[in-house]
Amino acid sequence: MGGLKEELLKAIWHAFTALDLDRSGKVSKSQLKVLSHNLCTVLKVPHDPVALEEHFRDDDEGPVSNQGYMPYLNKFILEKVQGNFDKIEFNRMCWTLCVKKNLTKSPLLIGEEDSFKVWVIFNFLSEDKYPLIIVPEEIEYLLKKLTEAMGGGWQQEEFEHYKINFDAHRDGLSAWELIELIGSGQFSKGMDRQTVSMAINEVFNELILDVLKQGYMMKKGHRRKNWTERWFVLKPNIISYYVSEDLKDKKGDIMLDDTCCVESLPDKDGKKCLFLIKCLDKTFEISASDKKKKQEWIQAIHSTVHLLKLGSPPPHKEARQRRKELRKKMLAEQEALERQMKELQVANENKQQELEQVRKKLEEAAFRAAEEEKKRLQTQVELQDRFSLELEREKLIRQQMEEQVAQKSSELEQYLQRVRELEDMYLRLQEALEDEKQARQDEETVRKLQARLLEEESSKRAELERWHQEQQQAIQTTEAEKQELENERVLKERALQEAMEQLEQLELERKQALEQYEGVKKKLEMAASKTRSWKDKVAQHEGLIRLIEPGPKNPHLITNWGPAAFTQAELQEREKSWKDKKSTE
Repeated sequence: MGGLKEELLKAIWHAFTALDLDRSGKVSKSQLKVLSHNLCTVLKVPHDPVALEEHFRDDDEGPVSNQGYMPYLNKFILEKVQGNFDKIEFNRMCWTLCVKKNLTKSPLLIGEEDSFKVWVIFNFLSEDKYPLIIVPEEIEYLLKKLTEAMGGGWQQEEFEHYKINFDAHRDGLSAWELIELIGSGQFSKGMDRQTVSMAINEVFNELILDVLKQGYMMKKGHRRKNWTERWFVLKPNIISYYVSEDLKDKKGDIMLDDTCCVESLPDKDGKKCLFLIKCLDKTFEISASDKKKKQEWIQAIHSTVHLLKLGSPPPHKEARQRRKELRKKMLAEQEALERQMKELQVANENKQQELEQVRKKLEEAAFRAAEEEKKRLQTQVELQDRFSLELEREKLIRQQMEEQVAQKSSELEQYLQRVRELEDMYLRLQEALEDEKQARQDEETVRKLQARLLEEESSKRAELERWHQEQQQAIQTTEAEKQELENERVLKERALQEAMEQLEQLELERKQALEQYEGVKKKLEMAASKTRSWKDKVAQHEGLIRLIEPGPKNPHLITNWGPAAFTQAELQEREKSWKDKKSTE
């Protein structure tokens, strides 16, 4: 899966680098969405537009930048590829996106279809690093394959001359430079366009489609037992046969595995060059056109089965891998050699520096030795001169000392006399010292008394200081209380002001309520006068009864017709009808 992913990435890299950039130097989000959708379509990966929108959000850190598209490509597309897609269709989609922008406009010996095949071959042979290039060794391999397919002779000297003129600062060619090189006809001189196209197609079939061998042969049917000409295509694990070489009408497959084998058959039934392919469930009888073709097919099928048994890749892929490993090995050896040369050069330089330092040290040591010898000789001369001077000086000093000894003898007598005088003076000084000691004791007593007085004064001063601080604190407390009372007074005045405003508001509301009450009272009086006038009218027209308060025993209804002229229910019915008339009026 890693190799398939690398092959897909190479084609996608061409398509991605061909996208247009905006002013900020990034690929626009819409182009990346179209590219992602096309990749999902050709690779048969489920397309998730919700995840696409979430990943392609508008920010500077997201995948809209060139570096940010790779995480999305790996997570949402390449990791889901199952290998059930058409590789040619995938490559053609990527080719369509990048060909217009990169393919040269100059006339070439090959057409666009052949250029597409060369582009796919480039992706197969290019190095696994970006930007993609094909190294001179792979260019030589491809040109040899094309020359062999065209039936021409390989021009090694011309290619060596081409390598010499190759830019020393470049490691290889890009895909478009390779197409231009093959299309220029520099290594296919004397060949027409059709021959070059057929050679490119043959190399394309071998390297890309894994076609190990192909050609027309006769096949014996399983049912009718008749012989029919078919176009056979041998791949690493299958032999497909078609009606013709255009590969449009496929008739069947012969699945190859490590149990298959191929055997040569003698001529029979008028058919020559026969061989038999034995598989696990079927056998196939094939007739080649001649013995050479028969032997080539038997050898090719035998080699394919042998590779299946070994689990090895196709020969061209194995050879490509070996070439890559050889280049890596040579590059590693070259790097190791360069590293060793650098180490030797550094060691040589270090040795040269050490030798230079040793030489300088020897020169300095020789110079110091000469200087020390010169100083030693000079010192020796100076010491001899100094020794002579010292002898002369010693003689003079000895003479002076003798004179001084005589003088010192007389001075000694004077000194002894002076000593005696000093002893007397010492006794007097002892007495003076005793007096001074007594005076010092008296002075110490006075000093202690003075110190005690100073301590008392200091304590009183500290007490006065404490009283002063307490007085300051009391003043500060009084000031704080005064400020607090002032704040309370301001708050009370504010509250009083608010209460006065509320009182005025209540007074205003009371006046409004009185006015409303007066209005309601007037309305009630008007309603009462109307009710009285109404009752009078009813009494005149209807003979309204007048209710008499009950007596001491049982209540009686008294009307102008006499007591209990009608029942209580009749009275309620009449009152109800009167009220309805009143409401109507």
